[in-house]
Amino acid sequence: MNTRFLPRLPRRISTSLLLLAIAGSALAQAPAVDVRDAWIRASVPGQSGTGAFMKLNAPAGARLVGASTPVAGVAEVHEMKMEGDTMRMRGLEHALELPARQTVELKPGGFHLMLMDLKKPLAKGSTVPLTLRFEDPKGQTSTLELKVPVLAGPAGSAAPAGGAHKH
Repeated sequence: MNTRFLPRLPRRISTSLLLLAIAGSALAQAPAVDVRDAWIRASVPGQSGTGAFMKLNAPAGARLVGASTPVAGVAEVHEMKMEGDTMRMRGLEHALELPARQTVELKPGGFHLMLMDLKKPLAKGSTVPLTLRFEDPKGQTSTLELKVPVLAGPAGSAAPAGGAHKH
């Protein structure tokens, strides 16, 4: 039996346990929802509303229960749907479900955050603070503070034309 190895064994075990504890702590503090490709559509003077778009992924599942920003009086999750030959937009009565390990895309023509009662025009190239509120499967709420770029359209593509739609 190699006796030189035995005195170092407790030190290796303690180091391994310490590393596991640090890794576990980091995982426990990891955000419950991953937000990617967030952007807000630029607005012009006199425009009272615009949309915020992004991809959301909640590894354990979650619900988007609210949003707020200092640049708008109201921020709500809306959905665009075709009804006959008319595109209609409506606010969700309840939270937006984020199924575990599935990306939910908030995009033009679908689910999106509607920013209404804009307090000023949102210029292309500026950045807007946006707070998202989530509820996890255990009912615990959390917030995520974002700095979202204002674009004419999604990065790398032309923005969809602002067609007629009804609320």
